[in-house]
Parts: sequence; C-alpha cells; structure tokens
Amino acid sequence: MLVQNHVKGDSRVQKQARSIAALGWDVTLLGVSPNRREHTGTLGGAAVRLIPLEPGLHQRPHEFRTSFPRDPLAYGNALKARWKTQQLEAKRADVTAAKADYAHYGRRLPAVRRAGRWAALQAHRAAFKLGAKWTRMRVRRTDALLERRKRCDAPLDRAAAFFWNAVMGDRAWRRLDPDLWRYELAFGKVIDRLAPDVIHANDFPVLGVGARAKLRGLAKGRDVKLVWDAHEYLAGIKPWRIHPRWHPAQLAHQREYAPYADAVVTVSAELGALLQRDFKLAEPPAVVLNAPGDPSSAGADEELVVADSKGRPPWPAAETGGEAAVPSLRGRCGLGPDVPLMVYSGGDAPQRGLDTMIDALPALAGVHAAFVVPRPEGAYAGTLRDRAAALGVGDRVHFLPYVDYFQVVPHLAEADLGVIPIHHWPNHEIALITKFFEYSHARLPIVVSDVEAMAAMVRSTGQGEVFTAEDTADFTRAVEAVLADPGRYRKAYAGPVDLDAWTWERQAEVLEGVYRRTLGR
Repeated sequence: MLVQNHVKGDSRVQKQARSIAALGWDVTLLGVSPNRREHTGTLGGAAVRLIPLEPGLHQRPHEFRTSFPRDPLAYGNALKARWKTQQLEAKRADVTAAKADYAHYGRRLPAVRRAGRWAALQAHRAAFKLGAKWTRMRVRRTDALLERRKRCDAPLDRAAAFFWNAVMGDRAWRRLDPDLWRYELAFGKVIDRLAPDVIHANDFPVLGVGARAKLRGLAKGRDVKLVWDAHEYLAGIKPWRIHPRWHPAQLAHQREYAPYADAVVTVSAELGALLQRDFKLAEPPAVVLNAPGDPSSAGADEELVVADSKGRPPWPAAETGGEAAVPSLRGRCGLGPDVPLMVYSGGDAPQRGLDTMIDALPALAGVHAAFVVPRPEGAYAGTLRDRAAALGVGDRVHFLPYVDYFQVVPHLAEADLGVIPIHHWPNHEIALITKFFEYSHARLPIVVSDVEAMAAMVRSTGQGEVFTAEDTADFTRAVEAVLADPGRYRKAYAGPVDLDAWTWERQAEVLEGVYRRTLGR
C-alpha cells in the first residue's frame, strides 16, 4: 500500500492496512517520513515504513535559469542574493568597527594623522552606503523576480506551459511539476524489493509510482496487479498548491497512469461514475466508504507504532496518541456537560468553511465550538483564533489535536452536534466524507452545507439540518433548530440511518473482494 502522507492522520489508509492484514494478507504500508529519518513499525498485523522524501526535485527547471533576460538588475539566482545580503552585513560590521576604532584611538593622534584617519573613515562609510543601496536594490529586484516566477503567470510562462503540453501531452507533468518524481525516488526500489502481488496506490500522487513498479514487475515475469484508490475527484478539487502549473501537472500525471490500473476503488458511487466517464473504465469502480470501524471488532484499537533505527518516534510524545482511555472532548475544552457544544473534525483550510462557524458565534449565545484539526497551532487555526477574538468570542472556540482513528467516534460523541460547513467545489458535491460517517456513528445531529450528496442524505434521513454554504445567518438558523430539539434528529439513528452498512468492516470485505477478483482468486 502506498500513500503520499505520514499515515498517522489518514484514517482510511490505517484502516485499510490493519483490516486487510487481519484478513490474512501480508501487508506493507509505505508512507512519507515527517523528518529526514526512515521509521519502521507496525499497525496491527501490517508492516509500516515511513520513508524520507528527497528535497531536490520540488523546483521546476525554469527556476534554475539566470535572471538576466527577465531583469538584468536582479542577481542571477537566489543563492547569490542571499550571499550578497550576508556580505553586506559583514561590511556593515567592518564600518562599525572602524568608527569605534577612530572614536577610541583616532582622537589621540596628532592633528594631521587624525584628519587623515577621519577622511579615510568618511570615504569608507560613503562607499559602504552607496554599495548598500545598490545591493539592497538588486536583492529587492531578485526577490520580486522570484515571486513572479513562483506565480508563473507571465505571458512567457503561459507560453512555455502551452508548449510543453502541446509537445509532451500527458507526459508534460515531468516539466510542469517534477516534484512528483520524489515519490518514485522514495518508494520505487522499496517496492521492487518487496515484490508484491498487489500494489494499492492511495490517491493521485502515488499512482505513477504504482504503475511504474507494476511495469518493472511484469518485465521480470511476475504477475503484478495495480489497484488505484481515488480519494478525490482531481478535476474538481481546490488545488493543494497555488502554483498555476500544479493542477494541470497532476491531471496529466493521472491521465498517463490511470490506464495501468487493473482495478479502481473510490469513496462514492457518484465519484465512481465520473471516473468511469473520464477514463472510459470497463466497469464502475468499487465503492469503499470512509466509514469508521466497529469498536467491538477484534483489533479495532490497534495503533500505529513506528520508530527510527535508534528507537525514536517520528512525532513528539504529545502527538503519539495511544492513550488507554478515550480523551474527553469536553474535558479538553474545559466544559461541563450542560454547555452547548458544536464540533468540527477534519482538515482545516479556507474551503472547509470554518470561518462560518466563528462568525455565527456572536448570535449563538453560550454556544462553544470545538475544532479537532491536524494542526491546532498552525497558521490557519491562528487566523480563526484572531477572527474569534475580534468578534469577542475567543473564549468560546477550542482548537484540539487529532486523537487516534479508533477513538474518533467516542471522542466526538460528547458534542451536541457535528458541523460540515464546506464550500461548493465539485469534489465536495459527490461523496459522504469521513466526518459524515464519524458524526453519524457518534449519533450527533449534523449541520451540513448544501453540497449535493450530503445535503440529500441529511434531508432524506432527518439526521440534521442543511444550510446555504457560506451563509452565516442560515447556518445560525440551522444550529438553533438542532439545539432546540436535538432528540428529533437523533431519532434518525434508530430508524432511517443504517449504521451497520456504514462500518469499516463492511468496507474491508469490499476491498478484499477487489483484491481477490483482480488476482483471479
């Protein structure tokens, strides 16, 4: 199994590895190390290896070219600009020392010699000031040029991208985003040594790694199968990076290697239909929902345990989880059982709509909001804290780190309602996402924005309220409706909602079936 992240925060991948190993398969999960050391360990019966990514290929070829044609006054590259900046500081220290020397010793000299020293000092200072202005100007121009190159939106940049797409077609990602090669350099030889029967590529960044490993295996006479697990509708996501070449490069990479997949798995029937249309698949992809595991099933609480060659874990102790008891959500927030509490659990980014929750708090008297996110001290969480403080509700927002994947449901169950305030992006419209199933198993009323699939489900089951995305007033209405009669919404979990179908154990059966059919067993 391949994944482009650190494994720990990816509940789907962890559940895959643990459950498939429990079904008797020999599973090795390859992920990315969070530092420069390799870490190995286990997740239940699965072996886990976190491998460092080499940093060198994140830059595109055009970033190494000289600056002269675009700006003759800029330095040739960023390294020289940084060196010139440091040299300027060294010269400043030299001038300061000369001034101090004159102040202490020069005044004791005879008049003629003192005048000569003073004149030399002034010439030194004048030359430094002139040189400093020149250097700072060139550094500013270098920085501005580098920023323009990062944006890569000048006419020449657009022409270059058009050229490479026209000449190379789907292979153009090699020029547009060579960073994708880093996964090959990290995982390729490891996969070859493992000699797997099935390569399970989780999501688009590692699809190419899996396809190339399959080809090498076939060339050596092994019968290797590739399963592509599409977590996202790549054509409909908000790009993960702002660089204008990133998204076209990922799409080209996916188009090049999708035909090598022997089977396709995805997270919803709607996404499966889009993939079947886009890639002309012979049959619809198998649907493996992002559902939580049954806490009573064997091995459900087996955690990820990895360390480097010296026994050091990849994360600080506070992030390793593994607590014997499920952490109390209200306890972490410092709240009693009677305080109204809404919770959001998942990734934090502008398109997730968390600012809508913050903006509604002034109108929701006494209601607190908990955000269980991967980086509670991160930059985006900081902007939300500042927003809450400016609105006078800073004491009612709580940012908390993730718990282990098998603790999520009981952890969230202490809230009064679960929130999914995501914005309208094509990828958001087509699936019931992980937190939807987690809130459901926690038997929380759900307040969800009017994205198509989840809004339709909530309306059909009555398990929550739907509001207009990015509409604070309508979100406030929905929260007030739930808090006024939460029992009305919780009744859905005793009737219309089939929680048994929304368990990982059912999904693991589907996934194993894909493996067996692909291998002809």
